Amino acid sequence: MKTYTAVVERCTETGLYVGFVPGFAGAHSQAESLDELNQNLKEVIEMLLEDKVTDL
Repeated sequence: MKTYTAVVERCTETGLYVGFVPGFAGAHSQAESLDELNQNLKEVIEMLLEDKVTDL
């Protein structure tokens, strides 16, 4: 299993956590909690990797 590092910030206007994976185009999400953000980012990465495999 590959490990990815996400950059996470909290928006001062909305209070939402916003995260993205540097160098992985399209891997970004937002959520109300860190747990939810982590799950969202995992799902996004899985979808992007699936798309990459089917494009080959």
